[in-house]
Order: sequence, then structure tokens, then C-alpha cells
Amino acid sequence: MTTLPDFRLETHFSRWEFKARHHMTASDAETIGMGELLALADDTDREAWDKLTLGYTETYGAPALRLAIASTYQGLSAADILCFAGAEEGLYCAMLALLGPEDHAIVTVPNYQSMETLPVTIAASVTGVPLRPENNWRLDLADVHAALKPNTKLIAVNFPNNPTGSIADQQTFKALAELCAERGIHLFSDEVYRGLERDPALRLPQAAELFERGISLNVMSKAYGLPGLRIGWIACRDHHLLERMEKMKHYLSICNSRPSEVLATIALKAREHLLDRNRALCAENLQKLGAFFAEFPNLYEWREPDGGCVGFARYLGPDGVENHCRRLVEEAGVLLLPSSLFVSDLLPVAQDRFRVGFGRKDIEVGLAAWRQHLQSGGAMKRSA
Repeated sequence: MTTLPDFRLETHFSRWEFKARHHMTASDAETIGMGELLALADDTDREAWDKLTLGYTETYGAPALRLAIASTYQGLSAADILCFAGAEEGLYCAMLALLGPEDHAIVTVPNYQSMETLPVTIAASVTGVPLRPENNWRLDLADVHAALKPNTKLIAVNFPNNPTGSIADQQTFKALAELCAERGIHLFSDEVYRGLERDPALRLPQAAELFERGISLNVMSKAYGLPGLRIGWIACRDHHLLERMEKMKHYLSICNSRPSEVLATIALKAREHLLDRNRALCAENLQKLGAFFAEFPNLYEWREPDGGCVGFARYLGPDGVENHCRRLVEEAGVLLLPSSLFVSDLLPVAQDRFRVGFGRKDIEVGLAAWRQHLQSGGAMKRSA
């Protein structure tokens, strides 16, 4: 494995995330306070919290936590769950466990950088499959078939997608799983935004539910809005794979935070309450965001995403999206992510896009600062 390149998005966040006054590109839903979360606990979990000691916990994750996670899947048990310190650690271990120097992988583009970078640094070759804006960023199974090789070991997808918010249609996703099952390919499915679909009918089955080589990645950070817990997991019925990943975890976090495990268990038992709350907030914010973009049709092109809490808007101004995003954060304190942070080594990514988030409260405050910047001449109008 070669040296990993800088993580473009995280490097950008290191500079701006906590300095910008208006974080308008956040990829997580609104969080809650400790008191509000503990108020959701049942008697058993409240007692577990009150009597908590700060020792090590099991590498696989606390039994109660794994049981709560397993309850969010059909047909899975706690034995099918391996917990991690966030989703990134799980993704890292999975790619190392799944791929070798003789293997080929397929990944969707655009995507979260590590889902591409890690396979590229490990495998013999990697092929990108495009999510095209003219197809509403939907996956085309014909592209997957065209990318297959005799040594294809892994197909990695992310729905709802980051940064586009697209979701594959039900038939396509199930056909993808069937293709993987027929060819003995692992399907790695990043499902961290599952539960935030704009329409419940769009919600996909989880890959781990569909066949033994289906791998589902999830985390408390995104749809649940609890990134500070640093609790993620992989669900998979391939126990040999889980064992390989557990051995890699020994070199990383070793185990999760015991307090976070109890808090995550409480949240998962109250998952419908949290997801209903966050879906409602996303729906409300989407209306406000859509109305904002409609005020400036010469500058922006916007399509509501299928799910998640981020979308990939198009900037139409002649100064270009890079300059536009730079001026917004430097002059108005409004943070967006230009498409250069989502470039791929495998396929072109549209260079006139930016990621905007809509999962947090008080979005109108950021929109007001954004609007004032535009009205004061902070953007160049597109030529007629």
C-alpha cells in the first residue's frame, strides 16, 4: 500500500469548518444535547449509564450495542456486527481486508474520497462508474457490467450519495446485489444516510440483508446526527471477513469508547424518534433552500436530492465555482464545498458544482448572509 494522499475535503474543513460563521455544507443532521438523549433512555440503559465505569470494552463492540444495531436489519444478529470508531475506520479496514494487489474494484463517481482512494492505493486496478447529472445522478447497471473484469473483487456504492444525494432505484440496486452474488463479488454499500430519504418509497434494502457478501457501512454521525459519539459499524454475514477486520482494528482504535457505546444504544432504541425529527428538519430546510435558489435563477441550478442532507448544486456565474465559494467564505463567512474537493482520479467530475447541506437548524441565518453577499455584488451574473 502506497502513501495516502491528502484528504482534500478534510484538509479544507481543517481550515474553515470551525472558522466560518455559517456552515452551509455540513454533511450531518442536527445533533442533540446529552440531556435530551438521556431522556430517551429506557430503565435498563439509564441504569447502565449511571453505573458506567471507564474501562475497556470488547473489540467487536458492547453486546448491548451490537444487539441494538442488529435490530435495524432484517435477518441479522449481533454476531453479524463489528463496531468501529466512526465510519471511516470501518471503511479503511474493509478495503484492506477485501482487496489485494491482484484484485480489481469498481466504485461510483462522484463519491466520498476515501471510498476511491483506498482501493486505488491497494488494488491492481480500479474502474469508476459515473453517476451522471443528466440521469439525476442515478446508477446505470450497464456501466457496472461494462466495468467488470475477471478479477473484480469488490463493487463499492454510496446511497443516498455524498455529495449528490441520489439514490439508485430499487430494481437496479437489487439487480446489482444479484450480479455480485452470481460472480462472488463483495458489494460494499455505504448507507450512512439511510433513513433520510425524501420519500420513504426510495429507501433501499441494506446490502447485508440481501446476500452473504453484502457489506453495510453505517454510523451514528449522519442520519442520526450524533457524530460526537464516534460510533460506526459494519454489518455482514461473512464472518471470516469480520474476523479479518477485527484484527486490523487491533492496530487502530482497539475498542470503542464505553460511554459512547451506551449513548449509541440509547439512540438506536429511539431511532424512529431521531430519524423522524431529522427528516422533518431536512424537508423544511429543502423548501427554504429551494426558495433561495429560485431567487437567483441566473446563478444557480438546483434539483432536490433523493435523500440524505446534502445536494450538489450547479453554479452558473462566469467567475466559476471555485472563486464563488472562496469569496463566500472569505467575505461572508458562508462555507460551501466546490466540486474540486470531489475530483476523481478515475472519471471527470463536473467542475461547476458545489455541495450544500440542509440537515441543520437555523438554515435561514446562513441563507440571509449568503443572500446579502449576492445582493451586494458578491457574485457575477451569468451573461445573457
